[in-house]
Formats: sequence, C-alpha cells, structure tokens
Amino acid sequence: MPKHTHTISLALAAVLVALPACSKAQDTPQAPDPDPTTQVTGEGLPEGWMVRFDPPRRGPAPTVKDVDYRATDGGWHLKSGPAGIYYRPADAQGAGNFTVSATISQAHSSNHEAYGIWIGGKELQSANQNYLYMVIHAQDGKYLINHRTSDARPTSIVPYTPSEAVVKESPTDGSATNTVAIRVEGDMLHFLINGTEVQALKASEIPGFTTEGLVGLRLNHNLDVDIRDFGVSK
Repeated sequence: MPKHTHTISLALAAVLVALPACSKAQDTPQAPDPDPTTQVTGEGLPEGWMVRFDPPRRGPAPTVKDVDYRATDGGWHLKSGPAGIYYRPADAQGAGNFTVSATISQAHSSNHEAYGIWIGGKELQSANQNYLYMVIHAQDGKYLINHRTSDARPTSIVPYTPSEAVVKESPTDGSATNTVAIRVEGDMLHFLINGTEVQALKASEIPGFTTEGLVGLRLNHNLDVDIRDFGVSK
C-alpha cells in the first residue's frame, strides 16, 4: 500500500472513532430547572395597573398574560407565573410623608415564595429599575428587605429575619393572612407587619435610593393570593 494511502486511512479511522462521542455530547439532556415557573394564562391586569417581571432565568421574556387576575369582592385574586412587581402610575409619590400598605392572603402554602410591597420606584421598565421592597415568607415567619437597582440581583438591606409579627402558614391547610406596610416619615423608613414595626432605616443611608417615585406590590413566582386594601395614605 502506498505510504500516503496508509496515512489517509489512519486519519479517517480517527474521525470515525470520534464521531460517537461527539453525538453523545449533543444528545445529553439539559439539567431540569430546580425551581421552575408554573405556566399561568390570564387576560391581563386591572385597568390602570402595570407589571415589571424579573429578568427571566431561561426562555422567552414573559408577558402580562403570564399572570391570572380575577376581581373579587373588595380586592383581587392573582396567580403569578413569573416573579414581578405590580403598580399603578397614578400612585406615584413625591417628597413628603406617606404610608403604603396591603393585606395579602394565601389559601394554601406558598412554599418558599414571598410577597410584599415596595416604594421609590423609578425607571421600572428599563435595565435601570430602582425600588426598595419588603417581602414576607409565611412558611417560616420571616421578612426580607432588598434594594433593586438594575436587572442584576438586588442588594440585601436586611436578610431574611424571623419575626413574631408574621402570621405563619396554618399547619393544616397552609393558609395565612398578613398586612404589610412601609411608612415614610422624613428620612425614616418604618417597616410594619400586622401593625408591628419590625425594622426602621434611614433612607439617606441606602446608596442610590430616594423615597420619591412609584409604589406597588411584589409577588414572587408561583403564588396564588388574594390582595385587599392596597393603597397609599398620607
């Protein structure tokens, strides 16, 4: 056999040996999402309301029809697919004192998900979104305060902290009802759960944050809650 023919045969054999390994790598399934978002289909939000979803971890960007809103007697019921914030442009606050509050009820366990309210919202439909929020975790009676300033992960102001003010989930059916509020008095921010102050912070000590701006609700993904008495008082 000529020398050059022998060389080509060896090269072809090497390619054929490598092909099964390459094909196997391409067929390897992607690891499942350990915390998948439940698919929810709805018809939109109440008139005057808007939503800003958290940046998706994978897949296409969600739309307003990825939540299921239903009007109820004195409030509304919402099933969330993706996590996000909900607000009305009419609720924008200027300088001065005000209180934002809402009563949120769950009929069954929210598992590891949380919900609450926020203030100081600016540029909410851009990558420079900015707001300060408090959410509660009824499963274990904790609350969290974060400051989001971009599409990156929010800055932790107060990590998940246990509080007896949080009404924990019922051990029988997982139900719970909590009223959450943020009161602005000058430079002071008062965070209340069921009428009890759980934290007080100075707005001026939170870099990049001011209290002027939009206010609203924050609901993590895969929630099924009733919302009543959301509003702003002076």
